[in-house]
Amino acid sequence: MMSLLAYIVWNPNPVAFHLGHLGVRWYSLCWLIGLVLAYFVVKWLYKDQHVKDEYFDPLFIYCFFGIIIGSRLGHCLFYQPDYFLSSWDHVVEMFLPIQHTAAGWKFVGYEGLASHGGTIGLMIALWLYYRKTHMNLWQVLDDIAIATPTTACFIRLGNLMNSEIIGKVTDVPWAFIFEQVDKMPRHPGQLYEAMAYFVFFFVGLWLYKKYKNKVGTGFFFGFCLTSIFTFRFFIEFTKDIQVAFEAGLSLNMGQLLSIPFVILGVACMIGGKWMNKLGAKKS
Repeated sequence: MMSLLAYIVWNPNPVAFHLGHLGVRWYSLCWLIGLVLAYFVVKWLYKDQHVKDEYFDPLFIYCFFGIIIGSRLGHCLFYQPDYFLSSWDHVVEMFLPIQHTAAGWKFVGYEGLASHGGTIGLMIALWLYYRKTHMNLWQVLDDIAIATPTTACFIRLGNLMNSEIIGKVTDVPWAFIFEQVDKMPRHPGQLYEAMAYFVFFFVGLWLYKKYKNKVGTGFFFGFCLTSIFTFRFFIEFTKDIQVAFEAGLSLNMGQLLSIPFVILGVACMIGGKWMNKLGAKKS
């Protein structure tokens, strides 16, 4: 194995800056940057497609709460159901950024968000948005999908700043030593994903400019799901287990949850009569 000096020693302060006594963490900041970038991308897409401003205004609110609620519930129910469903105090912790300690309730922020849950939450939120605006559902999903990789990229950068979702021990020269975890060189899985999602965003933009007529068919929504979750499936092989029960699985939870999204993505890219029926405007 190479000398430890050849690896990247990673030990950033998870707090970016303070506002009075409140510490603003890099993770929260990355989430905010990712959502804001997606906001402006979708705003540009709506303008480019001559969608009325009144349809865009409520979109961000739907997406924000859908992603946050879905991500939180996804983490709690997919990865730690034994803890969060064990008592009413823990159920409260699922929904509120507080934790019950021996000294009482303490504000801790949301410690644990899952991308698969966020995707499900976003899809439900967009369905509700579609029901309110009567827009073509596939147009909404396609536009959001083009912007989504920007948010996904910054979320993974936030995970990197938190030294979480670490990779397996490796001897590759670009390995990170996450000092907040241990002294072993590991795959920077968070960085792999962030870089991939950055590329997927620009590929999606290129496809949009080349095949703009496909907006409203579900093609871009399908491309987003297929590309992100196919990559997620394979990159999981470089990650360490996140929760104890994964040790007994041939595929980890991230891989098992990715498979349905890949299937749905491929189906959306192929299209069919059911796509046209679902995307039709309500009368």
